[in-house]
Amino acid sequence: MDWTSLPPRNLERSELEELVDQLALEPEQWRAQIAFSDSKRHYISLHRDDYVDVWLLCWTPVNDTGWHDHDISSGAVHVVQGAVTDASPRIGGEPVIRVVPAGRRFSFGPERIHRMTGSEPDSVSIHAYSPPLWRLGQYAIDSDGVMQRTSVSYAEELRPLEPESLAS
Repeated sequence: MDWTSLPPRNLERSELEELVDQLALEPEQWRAQIAFSDSKRHYISLHRDDYVDVWLLCWTPVNDTGWHDHDISSGAVHVVQGAVTDASPRIGGEPVIRVVPAGRRFSFGPERIHRMTGSEPDSVSIHAYSPPLWRLGQYAIDSDGVMQRTSVSYAEELRPLEPESLAS
């Protein structure tokens, strides 16, 4: 990947999709960084500049980001190995859940709240965000059913904030 070829501005969602698709075709850029753990999700920064932030994330079925948003950043995700589950909350109902297999991608704007888990052992995805991540919103639902947002640094590992019984 020639990082200098990226435009010197925040990228649109379609450009983020093109970026993760291109990186998926260049495993020499990320394959050596792959590692898996059930106790702590493995993730590594592949690139960061003033306009874009790119990460490699490795998943097992017990890895779970918890409900979160990406503050002001849009994002694109390309699954390069295995599959991930992407869920969106629905008021008054069960979350909308989709399994994204290897070779597929999805994108989202900054307004999206979601949670991700590994659907299969040893799954890998490439994520690109623009503008670069600085803060994320992490969500929990208290015992009265009230959703609360906590601001966290992009460098912190996202994990569910609510008790296991409230996680779905």
